[in-house]
Amino acid sequence: MTTKGPSRKQVIIPMSNDNINKFMKDSSLYIANINQFLRNAKSEVLVDFIHSDISSITIVTNKVVVQSDLYIIKNYVKKVKDIDTVNMDISRLPQSKSYLKIIGILYFPHNLSNKYLTPSEVESIIKQNQIFNNIVLISKSHVIKVSPKSDMLIIWIDIWDVQSRSKAKSLINRCFNVERFITTI
Repeated sequence: MTTKGPSRKQVIIPMSNDNINKFMKDSSLYIANINQFLRNAKSEVLVDFIHSDISSITIVTNKVVVQSDLYIIKNYVKKVKDIDTVNMDISRLPQSKSYLKIIGILYFPHNLSNKYLTPSEVESIIKQNQIFNNIVLISKSHVIKVSPKSDMLIIWIDIWDVQSRSKAKSLINRCFNVERFITTI
């Protein structure tokens, strides 16, 4: 049996367990109010229902939410009087993971203690490069030698992506510098 992941017709709002309990008590009222705000903004999106889990509430809509709809929903939830907004994270659409491979780096001593790039050095290189704007790494990168006799490295990175894989697609076949080498994703 296969299971389907979250659809793009959902808005996930991470919050504390106490906030979830308070919010779910009047969820039918909140659905009506959010729908009114969406209609006032002339949006075709409407909220169908709200459900919760241990760490978030999920607002399920009739159509795929665009950024303006997400903004309306997020602002409404933040203005609910019983909700502690300090313990509430940023509203977001469902995300998935994408795995990317960076090639074109020679295996050589960068300093005396390491024979190749470390994951922390890779992370600082990624943070400094403009092609990685709006990219969030899930975990530390994996730096491995291509083979025992090879003089090349491969770097594997895991990023948060949307279900359409648009962030990964925008990076594939892009080049950037790592020191004096031009690498390809």
